[in-house]
Amino acid sequence: MRQSWRDLTFLHWSYDPAAVRPLLPPGLDLDIHDGAAWIGLVPFRIVGLTLPRAPSVPWLSNFAETNLRTYVVDAAGLRGVWFFSLDAARLAAVLGARVRFALPYYWARMSIERHADSISYRSRRLRAATDIEVGIGEPLTTPSELEIFLTARYRLYAQRGGRLLKADVEHAPWPLRRAEPLRVMESLTAAAGLPAPTGTPLGHFADRADVVVAAPQEVGGFAGHATVKNWPI
Repeated sequence: MRQSWRDLTFLHWSYDPAAVRPLLPPGLDLDIHDGAAWIGLVPFRIVGLTLPRAPSVPWLSNFAETNLRTYVVDAAGLRGVWFFSLDAARLAAVLGARVRFALPYYWARMSIERHADSISYRSRRLRAATDIEVGIGEPLTTPSELEIFLTARYRLYAQRGGRLLKADVEHAPWPLRRAEPLRVMESLTAAAGLPAPTGTPLGHFADRADVVVAAPQEVGGFAGHATVKNWPI
């Protein structure tokens, strides 16, 4: 699939790995940074979602999405993203992603409002909601090691019928900006079985990335949790 991700905010909290690891499937372990697991809440806008050589359909291909994620490594030491949930405002896209990519998508009512120096996101579905506003800051000229760790992720994992799947994701490096969390109300973490996050999240914003997501492939030949951590990007 090809698509463009617009008006994207990263909100990240550090977590005790012991609170997150039991929620991962066999074949994946947490990617740890300075002894902590990280949970990301990422709202954004999808534009032009379509197959690689097919035209997009304006209404169907453009919608808001919010995902809740953590960062993982597989048995071969490959790094990627594990999604606890992905909320999207198009039911057809939700059904297609569940069938094609085995991802835990949910249909939600969502809105995004962009202003000159801030952006707000709202989402509501059964048993979970978000109400977020961030101030958009200056561009980052040199992202830190942690900022690269949290945002430079080019692989996603999913699970279907006990089988672990992966799909590669291609896009240019994020044009990151600083983002100040002004309002963060959410119940996605609780719906995922995570403890409530503590403290102010680390915020980043990006205007746009044009993305291609490859077809999913099975990850074979492993049973149990991987133990590799802190592999280089």
